[in-house]
Amino acid sequence: MIPIHETPAGVTFAVKVHPRAKKNAITGEIGDALKLALTAPPVDGRANEACIEFFANLLKVPRSSVTIASGETSRRKVIRVAGLSEQELRQRLNL
Repeated sequence: MIPIHETPAGVTFAVKVHPRAKKNAITGEIGDALKLALTAPPVDGRANEACIEFFANLLKVPRSSVTIASGETSRRKVIRVAGLSEQELRQRLNL
């Protein structure tokens, strides 16, 4: 099970990004992180933007509610979502 942490700024969880994939999708779990395939290349922050947009659409929250808390230049990132509880996040991600 993926650990999700509640903070005053929102809930956080780890993802491992696979850029330049065939489609945008959550493809499973790797260790304590969600494995996320993105079509965007890891150039000029395009994969980060695609990651934020993917989770905003998936979780049905405004784009401004999703941020990368850490790991902007790494494949392993921590995503922060404002305005959701841990339980709501797990339901929307089907975890």
